[in-house]
Amino acid sequence: MRKVDDYERIRKAYHIEGLSIREISRQYGHGRRLIRKALERPIPDRYQLSQPRRSNVLGQYRQRILDLLQESEKLPRKQRYTAHRLYEILVKEGYTGCEGNVHNFVCRTKKKLKAGKAYLPLEFDAGKDAQVDWGEAVVNMGGVEVKVQFFVMRLNYSRVRFVKAYPFQKQEAFLDGHESGFHFLGGVPQRITYDNLKTAVFRILEGHNRQEQEAFKAFRSYYLFDSHYCTPAQGHEKGGVENDVGYAQRNFFSPLPRVNSYEELNQLLLERCQQDVDRHVRGQAAPVVELWEIEKVHLLPFPKQDYPACETRPVKANSYSQVAFETNRYSVPHPYAGKQLVLRAFPFKIEVLSLEQMIASHPRCFGREQDIFDPLHYLLLLEQRPGAFEHALPLRQWRKKWPATYEQLFRGLQESKPDGRGIRGFIAILKLHQTHAADLVETAVDMAVRCGMPSLDGVMYQLQQISSPQHSAEPLDLSGLPQLANIGCQPVDLQVYNQLLEVR
Repeated sequence: MRKVDDYERIRKAYHIEGLSIREISRQYGHGRRLIRKALERPIPDRYQLSQPRRSNVLGQYRQRILDLLQESEKLPRKQRYTAHRLYEILVKEGYTGCEGNVHNFVCRTKKKLKAGKAYLPLEFDAGKDAQVDWGEAVVNMGGVEVKVQFFVMRLNYSRVRFVKAYPFQKQEAFLDGHESGFHFLGGVPQRITYDNLKTAVFRILEGHNRQEQEAFKAFRSYYLFDSHYCTPAQGHEKGGVENDVGYAQRNFFSPLPRVNSYEELNQLLLERCQQDVDRHVRGQAAPVVELWEIEKVHLLPFPKQDYPACETRPVKANSYSQVAFETNRYSVPHPYAGKQLVLRAFPFKIEVLSLEQMIASHPRCFGREQDIFDPLHYLLLLEQRPGAFEHALPLRQWRKKWPATYEQLFRGLQESKPDGRGIRGFIAILKLHQTHAADLVETAVDMAVRCGMPSLDGVMYQLQQISSPQHSAEPLDLSGLPQLANIGCQPVDLQVYNQLLEVR
């Protein structure tokens, strides 16, 4: 194949040196046809196949692959054919080639389809628009690799992004993510764009109309923002937050965070979000943090208090003073056994209410068929039935965690006060946890045991000493009152008491 250098040599020989075509052909060994082509154009034509190369194995299946890709576009987005699935279909139909040829052909075909798409550059006003989406990542939590879902909210003007992790994408996490995002961003955006999430959209109607979930409509009405939904399968309509999801996966979750709880993970993500605002986006006049300060002025203000981002449902406590939620059972104070109550499920905690009064709160359990007890809920019942102390499951779980001094105090009271009186005395000490912080009670018990006061009175005395320590009084300065300097220093005359006898 002739190169540009050959064309250049021919053209210089003809136009500058004045050689004829015949002489150029004799000197350089080029055919006259090639020389005439070089004189017509300065560079050689690109090589083009006169007909496509034959593919003996894949060739007869190309049209079949194109038909399957066209069929795949009509399927739900997450159920479309992958290249591997297409390969399996072709093998059943007689294809004997390698899987790599199928992958390459599918890749080239999809690139050709995307090449014809064009998008408009967009510009957003401060405080007007935000976008929301979910992502998925893996973290090391408590030494075990756990797959977490993370909520992403992005301001379109300043490009500030907020990320928070949850164990699921349920509605309570969806609403809590909004509230946490509003607090981080410093206000409420006037409009938020979503894809058609089940936590927000109940049914897709014609055009851009949606039948929204009632809980989401109430939440949106509370914060007064508008919602906008993308066309199904058109993720580019919120491409900014789509990119932020990938950015968070590559930067916030890489390398794998090593944490012990979701609380620790979200604190880490919050710190990374705060560090992330120092960046400068190409094409923007100012850093993200400066644009963010401008945008805060245009955001909607917060209501006086947060909306309860939870799932609410009526429950009935069973005879063991427990209420059930998602196969798990949570304890309530025993006087509420058998009563109708209200349970509020937040992303990371469970609250139980009776007539608007909260009577129990537990960390939310993400396992199945688990019993979550607060032993304080059963202390009053144990006072009435001290014989069940050794076998009560809530107390057995607590005994595995409490300090050794508790066990020492319990055994001492049991030996000194038999017939259940020692157990009742120890339960009375445990009830101090209802009115005092756990660390204070533990310290008071430890001090009472070490000081030889293993009783309720001894623990309460030590607790009072810890809670309100006695301050030593400073001596008075009597330098300006010399007449009072010797008061309290004079010797005591005990003979004055004899005057009382004489009077009698």
